[in-house]
Amino acid sequence: MSIQAQKFLISVDDYHKMGKAGILPERGVELINGEIFEMSPIGSKHASVVDRINRLLSKLLDDNVILRIQNPVILSNFSEPEPDIAIVGYKEDFYESSHPRAEEILLIIEVCDSSILYDRQVKLPLYAQNGIPECWLVDLEKKEIQAFWQPIGEAYRFSQLGTDADILSAQNIPLKVPVKKIFS
Repeated sequence: MSIQAQKFLISVDDYHKMGKAGILPERGVELINGEIFEMSPIGSKHASVVDRINRLLSKLLDDNVILRIQNPVILSNFSEPEPDIAIVGYKEDFYESSHPRAEEILLIIEVCDSSILYDRQVKLPLYAQNGIPECWLVDLEKKEIQAFWQPIGEAYRFSQLGTDADILSAQNIPLKVPVKKIFS
């Protein structure tokens, strides 16, 4: 006789209630498919590259978008990840009343060092499944950026690898990024 334990998934609303009640730490966790995951600690190299990307994108992007750094986005009733960078459509209240939802997200960038497998195997399929039009994985070890676009199911139809000599072009917004400026 086999016994099956029933799993209870946590909704975004319940996750927020848990945060308000002080059950969750203020940083370091994210809700993925109804489960709470502990995020990897942010090392100095990771933080440096996120700051470098933030500075570069702030100069390159226009006022029709908002650049969000390590802030939550709501992908579904059961997923609220905290990507390193999310470029979202402009809203006058800067999303004061609610975090950006999947349909408002234009591009997500994840900076990966120790989290590369988690970002590839968990977050990338989650982003595709929820219709995020484009996602970039910045691999700190290899010093390359893998860009993915046109989600289909839990994957992306197209991808492009950018290395030191390349300029990556976003597919849905006017943005061209020299890869070497991200790593140096």
